[in-house]
Amino acid sequence: MNIRHFFWALAVAALLPAVAQAGGKGPEWLSKAVFYQIYPSSYMDSNGDGVGDLPGIASRLDYLKQLGVNALWLNPVYESGWFDGGYDIIDFYKVDPRFGNNDDLVRLVDEAHKRGMKVCLDLVAGHSSDKCQWFVESQQGTNGRYSDYYIWSDTIGKKDAADIARRRQAEDPKASTIGHWVEADAPRGKYYYKNYYECQPALNYGYAHPSASRPWEQGVDAPGPQAVRRELRNIMAFWMDKGVDGFRVDMAASLVKGDKDKKATMQLWGEMRRWLDEHYPQNVLISEWSNPQQSIMAGFNIDFEIHIGRSAYSSLFFQGDTPWGKTKKIDNCYFNRLGKGSLKDFINIYAADYNATKDRGYIAIPTANHDFQRPNVGTRNSLDQLKVAMTFFLTMPGVPFIYYGDELGMKYQDGIAPKEGSRNRAGSRTPMQWTPGPTAGFSTCAPAQLYFPVATVGGKLTVEAEEKDPGSMLNYVKRLLALRASVPALGNDAGWQLLNTLDGEQYPMVYLRTAASGERCLVALNPSEKAVTLRTGQPAGKVLVSTGKGSYKHGTVKLAPFSAIIVRL
Repeated sequence: MNIRHFFWALAVAALLPAVAQAGGKGPEWLSKAVFYQIYPSSYMDSNGDGVGDLPGIASRLDYLKQLGVNALWLNPVYESGWFDGGYDIIDFYKVDPRFGNNDDLVRLVDEAHKRGMKVCLDLVAGHSSDKCQWFVESQQGTNGRYSDYYIWSDTIGKKDAADIARRRQAEDPKASTIGHWVEADAPRGKYYYKNYYECQPALNYGYAHPSASRPWEQGVDAPGPQAVRRELRNIMAFWMDKGVDGFRVDMAASLVKGDKDKKATMQLWGEMRRWLDEHYPQNVLISEWSNPQQSIMAGFNIDFEIHIGRSAYSSLFFQGDTPWGKTKKIDNCYFNRLGKGSLKDFINIYAADYNATKDRGYIAIPTANHDFQRPNVGTRNSLDQLKVAMTFFLTMPGVPFIYYGDELGMKYQDGIAPKEGSRNRAGSRTPMQWTPGPTAGFSTCAPAQLYFPVATVGGKLTVEAEEKDPGSMLNYVKRLLALRASVPALGNDAGWQLLNTLDGEQYPMVYLRTAASGERCLVALNPSEKAVTLRTGQPAGKVLVSTGKGSYKHGTVKLAPFSAIIVRL
């Protein structure tokens, strides 16, 4: 841990009495949890309209059980305006008709529970749709129930006014994310504060440091922000009382405004965690925060180590000639065939996060998600390469998250026309590929009606084809998940130690996993096109898994191009 991370840990420790002391890592089931993320519009269509739905998901639960996952995270299923892929919510208490109804969701949860599987929903805590009844009523004046659910002002600064002018000049102003304020000219105020698009007004959790010179900045203890907190608990309770097992929280770090050090936001989530532990102790909170030293210390059970803000995930998987590599300006990521990447960015961030939080919660390194590209992208497109990446995802500590279709090696489809605010994320939201054919078994609709197109490579990248092939990605993922479930040293709670020195050889990546019993496993990964060797200083062991050509003798790992090995020491 470097000195900056050391002092940050001290600062967080000082906050803990005001944050979440209760509950530890959370319910015991998390120690064995393996999550599977489903984008509901794209998983299984039961009624032939070309869009996935909840009965469709329910019909595939046996497949998921056989895969080896035991928990699901569904992207938003609430009634939405569909300007931002379901993240502009009209009614937080109602399933969108495209997916079915509330009864369909309860049936899905019940069927999942019968199979020993948990179900978590997406919780869009920071904003609603501008079509939400709360916002419609909030516009009407200062004395209504929802008047202070949002942030309103009659005046804005010069920079904010300039941002509005710039947004007006954009090709599609409503789809522009420029600036924070939107003109409304409503009885409640001339402007409202948005979180992302104009149609996503920010819910009012208050300001960490309100200024008397800015009267729209209410404190976190003001009646409006407190009412919004109660509403947030009501939403969670409504669904958890129907059997839902927890929530992944969208943009979890963004709720309290003017909160640069996130202390006020951490206190808010600490309050939510204490409430959850008291009333729903078997349920979990998962954050989209990507800073475990803040989120887990605040009370979240799981946080994602992804591309938001910091470079840990990006330095591993976003090659410069891929869409997210261009955005992040990365020349050579680690999991690239050229073998010119470095572990330094990832390890410097991840090791500090892991060591600071391993006794309080879990870090998740997902295979992908609905917001960024899949592993199968660019020149990382062969079965051997993808198996090496999946070995990493499913042997690291924390809670694994498999994005639907990554167990098949589904392709990120570049250049697809956007829909419902997807932009270049459309390529990661294509329909699940079940069988060969023009709609890949996702729907009975005509191919032109599909939510997005499929890319099965002549039927090869489908569940049906891969189930029949012993060497397929699907069967490899099943094998890894079975191994993780049966070998404590590869489990969620087992320890982790990198054996590479960051100033030494970067390839292969080699790390130890250690169970509480003392059982140890060594994992070595070579995502490059070059043969590599590393002396580990570890004793002899038994090879449990090997992809490609590799060996482990006398403490030395030798790996052929695009290969991985797991050894029980």
